[in-house]
Amino acid sequence: MRRLVTDTLVIAERNLIRLPRAPDLLLAFTVQPIMFVLLFRYVFGGAINTDGIPYVEFLIPGIIVQNIAFGGFVTAIGLNEDVHKGLVDRFRSLPMARPAVLAGRTLADVATNALSLTILLVTGVIIGFSFHTSLGQAAAGVVLLLLFGYGFSWFFALVGLLVNSTESANSVGFIAVFPLTFISSAFVPPSSMPAVLRAFANVNPFTIVVNAMRSLWIGTPAGNYVWGAFAWSLVIVVVFAPLAVARYRRAAGR
Repeated sequence: MRRLVTDTLVIAERNLIRLPRAPDLLLAFTVQPIMFVLLFRYVFGGAINTDGIPYVEFLIPGIIVQNIAFGGFVTAIGLNEDVHKGLVDRFRSLPMARPAVLAGRTLADVATNALSLTILLVTGVIIGFSFHTSLGQAAAGVVLLLLFGYGFSWFFALVGLLVNSTESANSVGFIAVFPLTFISSAFVPPSSMPAVLRAFANVNPFTIVVNAMRSLWIGTPAGNYVWGAFAWSLVIVVVFAPLAVARYRRAAGR
C-alpha cells in the first residue's frame, strides 16, 4: 500500500510538471472556461428566463460542473500517448505498482480541476456571482465538484485506453459528454425544453449535480439533489475505475 501511494504521488507530480509544456491543454481548462462564462453571461444571459434567479448565479454552478467534467480530457489524451509511444512498457519494467499510473493521472486531474474551479469562481465573483449559503455548504459544494470530476477522470481514462489515437480520444470523449452538459439544467431551466428533452434532462446526472451545486451555493431548494449528486459521483467512480484498470492491464500486458 505504501508503494502504491508513493508511486501514485510520483506519477501525479510528473503529470502536473508536464502541463506547462502543453499550452493547448493549459488553455483548455483556464482561458476557455472564462470565455464560456463571458459568452453566456453577456450574450445569451439576457434572453434566458431563470425563474427569478439572476442569470449569473444560475450560470456559474452549471458552467463549473461542465468544466470539471471535461477536466479528464487531459487523462484521456495523456494515457493514449503513453500507450502508443511505449511509455507504458517502460513503466511495466520498473518496480512500481501498476495501478499507480492510472491513480496518479486521475489524482493530477483533481489538482487541475481545483485550479480551474478557483479561476472560474474568481471570474464569477468579478461579474456578479455571490454565495448565499454557509461556509460549510460552500465547502461541501467544492468537495462534490472534485468528486464528480474525479469520476469523469476515470471515464476519460477508459476512453483514452480504448481508442487508437489522441484525436479519437478527444472526439469520443467530447461526443459522449458534451450533449449531456447541454441537455441539462446547466445553462437553461429544463422547463423551457421540448417534452422529450425535458424528460431526459430531469434524470440526467448533470442536472442532479448542477441543481445540488445551486442549493449548496445559492440556496435553491435542495430536495434530494445533494445526496443524489454524491451518489452519482460515487457510482461513476465505482463503474469506470475498475473498467479503466482492467483495460490498462490488458494494454500493459501486450
